[in-house]
Amino acid sequence: MGESGTATAPARERGVLAVILALMLAMLLAALDQTIVSTALPTIVGEFGGLNHLSWVVTAYLLASTVSTPLWGKLGDQYGRKHLFQAAIVIFLVGSALCGLAGGMFELIMFRALQGLGGGGLMVLAMAIVGDVVAPRDRGRYQGFFGGVFAFASVVGPLLGGLFVDRLSWRWVFYVNLPIGVVALFVVAATLHGHRDRTPHTIDYRGALLLGAAVTCVVLATSWGGIQYAWGSPQILGLAGAAAVLLVLWALAELRAAEPIIPLRLFRINVFSVTAAIGFVVGFTMMGTLAYLPLFLQVAHGVSATSSGLYLLPMMAGMLGTSITSGQVISRTGHYRMFPIAGMAITTAALLLLHQLSEHSSTLSMSVRFLLLGVGLGLVMQVLVIAVQNVVDYRDLGVATSSATFFRSIGGSFGVSVFGAVFAGQLAVRAAAALRGTPLPPGFDPAAIQGSPALLSRLPPDVAARVVHAYAESATTIFLYAAPVAFAGFVLACFLRQVPLRTTVGASAPDLGEGYAAPCGRSSLEEIERALTVLMRRDPQAARLYGDLARRAGYDLPAGATWVLARVARTGRASRTALAERAGTTVQRGMDCSQPLVDRGLVERSGDDLIITGAGREAARRVIAVRRAALARHLDGWNPDSNPELTALLSWLAAETVGDDQDARGALAPGPPA
Repeated sequence: MGESGTATAPARERGVLAVILALMLAMLLAALDQTIVSTALPTIVGEFGGLNHLSWVVTAYLLASTVSTPLWGKLGDQYGRKHLFQAAIVIFLVGSALCGLAGGMFELIMFRALQGLGGGGLMVLAMAIVGDVVAPRDRGRYQGFFGGVFAFASVVGPLLGGLFVDRLSWRWVFYVNLPIGVVALFVVAATLHGHRDRTPHTIDYRGALLLGAAVTCVVLATSWGGIQYAWGSPQILGLAGAAAVLLVLWALAELRAAEPIIPLRLFRINVFSVTAAIGFVVGFTMMGTLAYLPLFLQVAHGVSATSSGLYLLPMMAGMLGTSITSGQVISRTGHYRMFPIAGMAITTAALLLLHQLSEHSSTLSMSVRFLLLGVGLGLVMQVLVIAVQNVVDYRDLGVATSSATFFRSIGGSFGVSVFGAVFAGQLAVRAAAALRGTPLPPGFDPAAIQGSPALLSRLPPDVAARVVHAYAESATTIFLYAAPVAFAGFVLACFLRQVPLRTTVGASAPDLGEGYAAPCGRSSLEEIERALTVLMRRDPQAARLYGDLARRAGYDLPAGATWVLARVARTGRASRTALAERAGTTVQRGMDCSQPLVDRGLVERSGDDLIITGAGREAARRVIAVRRAALARHLDGWNPDSNPELTALLSWLAAETVGDDQDARGALAPGPPA
């Protein structure tokens, strides 16, 4: 009988849930490592020294994960995702173990880059694997779970980092990944089957290498300029020149690449250029503050690492709350332009208020400022991807979406490095002034304070207080320098055009992961599929849906009969008992639903089986065609007729979702059809 596999459905569901759990664990590891390290940085600096290099502990991870993301996505399409995902887990775990074993700052930075390389693969491949194991209508829901994981990690990361530092050691910030990652690795190996479909790609290795090298040169120049080397030194000028040459070579490579990482034609679209610049500013501000606020709190206010994570909760809660709210409002109203304007204005004001903090500021005063900064950033996060998706051609939908998160991640790398250079430069001057003319303990090196705040305990209380004040002023100067950057984002937001939202974009706002700049590697087709599956989750109840489909197809059939027709048409023959089990109803109820089909000659009975007839196949085809036309209406602006793969997607989604298990109980429920 055609439905004989039904008995194993619960087992399949358990297998899918096991895979999803493993993917969520892997995503959580990668997402946490963007934020969990922030509260551990002061302790790491206290052990290793090297405050001038502190920013690279964060930047190395961000750069490696951001630049590698598009490569992981395309390699997964081309060679299969299971083994690549396992490789990404192994790379991430090896990097985590080495970070925990690091004996110095340089080693830690190198191992963080290795960890970031694996982290980029974890994020983008986890999202892609959902499409391999989950039924079409459920994909949007599960992918939304991953976005929630990323948002959750952004909120709790600083707090968890503080707990590990205070209760165990900063090294456990990295060691904690090992047991969780091993569990995820074994569950994936046991439950995830290799996906047979392969999509050939021409992978832009040259573009990725040139862009990564160019960005690294710029970040090095901004990190070292004025600190390790004078701005006019050969080293800084050489880095600047190398970056310029590499960017020119990258642009030339992108013009010739079959599948460029960032097609240069996108920059001719006003909305894309503006949102890319705003995204850079948002990443610059968010990651920069997350990296250095814990240092301000732990040194200037003397709080523990755990407490510094708690202090940051208002900021993260503000980001999460306004990010969710803005996405919902945009979906309802179709208007997005006001959010980045208001968000960047609030962010600018918050940074100016943060500049006024000192070591004497109250908890309430700091919390209000942190909350305000989070609110401002959260208002912008969801908007950028929505605005980009709304204006690009279908062929660029996937790469434009990934580029929107790419620029935010690159902005974060720059923010951490620039803030670090400002902080180190300010601290060198202010700490020297605070210690000038003061007798110091034997063997005490004043310059060492810049790299190890723990040395403050060796100073007399009055001298230590002056140095703490120098730390506080140096840290808050960061926000004064960041305020003009945020204001530039406000000016840019004023030039963002309001374009009427397409149905698919307006009704299916990006998930929270994209809002928080989780790397995205979906193709244009996968972006459309995600949007349509989100829309299908909002379909009316099955009784109404199937009754309407039959009516519009020209048949006077109850909802239950329409579902049975579609189900039998899939295999040509199906057991009534198996259909009843699938629908969670009685065999008698199933017979009642199938009787109208028998009466109209759409199916025939043969014992316990129902067999589709020629007329039945035609009826099922017409019902599916109605469903397909309804889905096509959501693609306003993206013409399926001019894109064969869109036509194939619509036909496949319609055939897969008419008669699926999710609708069975509702369609066959007793009572008259709607």
